[in-house]
Amino acid sequence: MSLQPFAAPPRRAPVALTVALTASVVLVLGACAPGASPSASGQPSASAAPPSTAASGSPSATADGASGSASPSAEASEAPTGSIILYTSVPQTTVDPVLVAFGEAHPDVTVELFRAPTGELSARIAADLRDQGRAGGDILWLTDPLSVQAYAEDGMLRSWSPRNAADLDPAYVNDTFWGTRVLNMLIVRGTDVEPTPTSWEDLTDPAFAESVAIPNPAFAGSAFGALGYFAQTSEYGLDFYRRLKDNGAIQLNAPDEVTTGVAEGRFKVGMTLDFSARSAAEKGSPVELVWPEPGAIAMYGPIGVVEATENAGASEAFVEFVLSQDGQEAIAGSGWEPVREGAGGPEPGGEQVRPDWAEAFGRQEELLEEYATIFGG
Repeated sequence: MSLQPFAAPPRRAPVALTVALTASVVLVLGACAPGASPSASGQPSASAAPPSTAASGSPSATADGASGSASPSAEASEAPTGSIILYTSVPQTTVDPVLVAFGEAHPDVTVELFRAPTGELSARIAADLRDQGRAGGDILWLTDPLSVQAYAEDGMLRSWSPRNAADLDPAYVNDTFWGTRVLNMLIVRGTDVEPTPTSWEDLTDPAFAESVAIPNPAFAGSAFGALGYFAQTSEYGLDFYRRLKDNGAIQLNAPDEVTTGVAEGRFKVGMTLDFSARSAAEKGSPVELVWPEPGAIAMYGPIGVVEATENAGASEAFVEFVLSQDGQEAIAGSGWEPVREGAGGPEPGGEQVRPDWAEAFGRQEELLEEYATIFGG
């Protein structure tokens, strides 16, 4: 069974009607980091059969995005039309406003959505490759660079040059995928917890024995990115996870589950995303963000077009829009730090550290296998 489409609303559709349309037709399969469980994120959960065939539409076309820039690799000058399928692990609360804004800019494009946590999305893509010989989606919008790099190395992603990528920090620009938002992995603590942790190493302190929660890197892409940072940093390494385990740390699936566990008092502290902890605190949960030393682990959520897409024009137009000023403002408005300067959104609350992505690329399976020997799969 095919997924129901997110039909692009008319350009002049009332905002209230557009949002209602989004809620009624976009299908959700689980959630990712954050938003991995209804109890943690408050998002609805519904099962959806994945698309059985690749999305197809009219021949590739160039499109003016909301920022007025066109896809340089598209082959025609008409506005994009037809249907595309978006595979994503991005939270529903971020995907929805982007889809609405894209629909207003490109009303003749229908976007079908398949959404799942990173681990489940990877399994879906593997099944697609086994059954169809290609990914079932036209666009991959993921959570961390490590999750997308293997697809790029396998030649699954289209090589082209979005014009809007020229406005981004080069750190977010690759040949086949580009950063869309910044995720900061940090510490969340209960507001009445003492002592207050100030560094990552504090999570191994006996004061927090049996009361630390961490997300599973095999499930959540953001936790996978954090694993990449710790693994390649000499003062931590995979031994950091061993020290956490020896101190009684508990593995949950997603950062939202960590935040919820701390808010409910089941854990004193945990490892989560700034978005998750900030959202919970703003809703009145008794949690507080801690920007640890040497810094929050910053990673970017990448987006790319599948090489086998049958509607390159619409697929590239979507990527151009996500990287545009309007697309970045939609992402910032949903609570994330955008990759484009001047688009708004929350400012970093302290220092940021980043994995050496080039050094981590190619080590994905190795890292997950070694992690599994410590905390299990």
